Amino acid sequence: MGSDGSQIGIVSIDDALRRARELDLDLVEVAPLAQPPVCRIMDYGKYKYERDVRQKEARKKQVRVEVKEIKMRPKIDRHDYGTKKGHVERFLKAGARVKVTIMFRGREMAHTDLGRKLLDRLTEDLRELATVETYPKLDGRNMVMVLAPLKRPTPRPAADERRADAPRDEGSEPEQEPAEVGEGEGGPSEPQPEPATVGEGERQA
Repeated sequence: MGSDGSQIGIVSIDDALRRARELDLDLVEVAPLAQPPVCRIMDYGKYKYERDVRQKEARKKQVRVEVKEIKMRPKIDRHDYGTKKGHVERFLKAGARVKVTIMFRGREMAHTDLGRKLLDRLTEDLRELATVETYPKLDGRNMVMVLAPLKRPTPRPAADERRADAPRDEGSEPEQEPAEVGEGEGGPSEPQPEPATVGEGERQA
């Protein structure tokens, strides 16, 4: 296969290498399982660079779930609780998970039930926005719980309905997707592994 994608045909490895050298390009085996194997004349360095750029762009588009943390004391007053709850609501609406930490000091460790009641109250207040991902548990002098935003079902568009009185061509056939064919006469396409340097023998360029 030429550098422009055109089919050259079956040639010897020496002829294929000569053609690549004349164009100051590389001869790369792109389908080693084909019979005969398929090679392509290309700039392999440019190919690897463009592949890396595509992979980098794909990674950027991946959704990253953030984890925010809110800390409270077991004897938090009503005003501070409302402020902290507002922060949690804002984080959840932004799609982030929230780690809620109740901090115990000194003799408060003897009343960890107060922290559990506070977390249960927060869970109840946010039941329309969040679900408990990690239930409350003690971690040293802290009690930790993780909330995750509820996944809202995406509304699906209603299927188009054909009216009973709509005209319909007789004998019309539904359009079908064209089937892909590979090398040879209508055979299945060969797998495309990572390009590799060709060896001895004849190759198709």
